[in-house]
Amino acid sequence: MSYDALFTKISDLVMCHSPSGAEDEINQHLMADLANLGVEHWRDEADNVIAKIPGRDDSRAIAITAHKDEIGTLVKSIYADGRVSVRKLGGSFPWVYGEGVMDLLGDQHTISGVLSFGSRHVSHESPQKAQQESQPVTWETAWVETKRSPQELAAAGIRPGTRVVVGKHRKQPFRLGDHIASYTLDNKASLAILLMLAERLQQPPVTVYLVASAKEEVGAVGALYFSQRHRLEALIALEICPLAAEYSIQPGEVPVLLSQDGYGLYDEGLNAELSRAATAHDLPIQMAVISGFGSDGSIAMKFGHVSRAACLSFPTHNTHGYEIAHLGAIAHCAAILEHYCNDL
Repeated sequence: MSYDALFTKISDLVMCHSPSGAEDEINQHLMADLANLGVEHWRDEADNVIAKIPGRDDSRAIAITAHKDEIGTLVKSIYADGRVSVRKLGGSFPWVYGEGVMDLLGDQHTISGVLSFGSRHVSHESPQKAQQESQPVTWETAWVETKRSPQELAAAGIRPGTRVVVGKHRKQPFRLGDHIASYTLDNKASLAILLMLAERLQQPPVTVYLVASAKEEVGAVGALYFSQRHRLEALIALEICPLAAEYSIQPGEVPVLLSQDGYGLYDEGLNAELSRAATAHDLPIQMAVISGFGSDGSIAMKFGHVSRAACLSFPTHNTHGYEIAHLGAIAHCAAILEHYCNDL
């Protein structure tokens, strides 16, 4: 099977910066795509981008969410020599990014700098020596080198709180056969699934809200806002699933349904319905229990916003880093949800 179109769509989404709380670039892309598809869509007060697929019974509704925000950093301090001190936004680590180009998303202009850890050719008189021998690099010991004056940075609108993300200079996804490798697959591949559903779903039995949720990485803020204001029979979150020795998850093209994550249990009845939809259409699926993880679904269910939630995911190497996932698993997630929605 050719996954060229799916790879291209994910690549387009990846190249849109969307750090939590500064998601305008991906918002514009999603709104344009949904307009081209001719589906009803809008942005709500919490910055969610929502598409509504009316059901034959519009008194009933479910939601499928894919978060649109990515992890990154934000500016803490700006020094006289143009160095910028940053702190994490979501689950980011400097050693994952490595030294390289970062984009500072100023209020007026984006300026690129270089995430820096210091020279390697040093003795024990330099704090960087410990990074070679005993201590990990932390955001407190790293900085972004801009070679700009504080006045130039201020003119670009770079200030404490400015979001800083991996530069587009090194963000273009890479193809590994039937796999895609990239930063931010965590959210951008899930958004591609949401757009596939917006294109495919036509008059399902119940109304389906497709929610590109805001600020998921900092507490599922968008999903909580949406689920508090809409009566939903179920909420299904789209996500990555971490591949690690501690989890019995097989890599490849088989999607994963979660039974539990760090926020609690998912609904077993809803999982059974999704599994039946997959089995009925000869689509593969596997189950997992994971710990260091949460989703729009588990968080909304924990806080009582929905009675039933599930998380459908695709196995991913290097989660929250330079991620690698099978394009077939992403495509299978879309197919399972399409059949589930049509079979309700």
